[in-house]
Amino acid sequence: MTYHPKSDFIAVMMERGFLADCTDYQNLDEAALKGGMPGYIGFDATAKSLHVGSLIQIMMLRWLQKTGGKPITLMGGGTTKVGDPSFRADERPLLTPDQIDDNISGIKKVFSAYLTYGDGPSDALMINNSEWLDDLNYLDFLRDIGKHFSVNRMLAFESVKSRLDREQSLSFLEFNYMILQAYDFLELNRRYGCVLQMGGSDQWGNIVNGIDLTRRVLDNQIFGLTSPLLTTSDGKKMGKSADGAVWLNPDMRSPYEFWQFWRNTTDADVGRFLKLYTEMPVDECDRLGALAGSEINEAKVILANEITKLCHGADAASTAEATSREVFEKGGVGDDLPTLELTREELGDGLSIVQAIVRAGLAKSGKDAKRLISENGAKMDDAPLSDAGLMLDAAALASPIKLSAGKKRHALIVLKG
Repeated sequence: MTYHPKSDFIAVMMERGFLADCTDYQNLDEAALKGGMPGYIGFDATAKSLHVGSLIQIMMLRWLQKTGGKPITLMGGGTTKVGDPSFRADERPLLTPDQIDDNISGIKKVFSAYLTYGDGPSDALMINNSEWLDDLNYLDFLRDIGKHFSVNRMLAFESVKSRLDREQSLSFLEFNYMILQAYDFLELNRRYGCVLQMGGSDQWGNIVNGIDLTRRVLDNQIFGLTSPLLTTSDGKKMGKSADGAVWLNPDMRSPYEFWQFWRNTTDADVGRFLKLYTEMPVDECDRLGALAGSEINEAKVILANEITKLCHGADAASTAEATSREVFEKGGVGDDLPTLELTREELGDGLSIVQAIVRAGLAKSGKDAKRLISENGAKMDDAPLSDAGLMLDAAALASPIKLSAGKKRHALIVLKG
């Protein structure tokens, strides 16, 4: 559709590619114009860190704050006990309350890099939905809230329908998730005046449910806005790399590896990712994205630097770039490569090269490591590695050893003491 926004927030959402759909462009635009508009995104605590698949949502909250709105990061301490079934083929494993609290502590760390929390009109709030979900009385909830939901309508939502069409089990526990998420929006509106929920386009049904419930119970007008479900130009889901999830917390994915993930962006994605994941002017994002040949590689370095600055700080970005240039351009070791440190006790009589590759994070299993070697994809100190039976002993580790998987993934093995 063609809509000409009046507010900075909607303008940014549209011109930078964040907007997939909206329940009411005009009235949301008017609400954003007034300033201090509270808007939220929910994050379930299924792991100790979010990964780059959540970064588009975090950037939406950051832009909401930068354009005068009030972001709310809703931690799913309550809903994580149920598990979101949206577009999953199986039920999520249930976590204990202690595991959930531990995960929330880990997830909170990343938000402070992107948002300013406090008591001001546009300062962010961090809220846990266990605040209202943990003490719900089941019978009261069924009578007061459950009566507003049509099972026929819930069955028609794509997230549920796709699971049932494949004849995959959907537990009653999971089926209740969309009711709880709708109730979150109602409570955030009641307690904090929140008028906007944002999320990926797979959350559209859940968001609409919350808007409908709030209208029925409180007779308040609230809004929903979704972002596209992002895949890379080669069809891969954002958030994953060859060796697993690209976590945002530095203790789960080093800033160098994070930087390298973005440096390895395919040419076709550079302009789009600059607009979504950095704050560079849109014209400059388009200019860099249109470069070709060796010039596009420098655009990728800018992309990696800008995203890493936001997530891990300027020092981490410049160190990662310096390490990358050392490794790729000069064939050196680099000070900031992922490092496996071994004690002499751990090393014992020696460590097989296969286990070294696995423990350094360059392969998921011994089988993967052997295949890497047999396909000539492994190197040791930049020399091709062909002997899967090689053993590394103390003499071999007298100085650090650099292992490589392909051209882009490297690690060090260091013997301590």
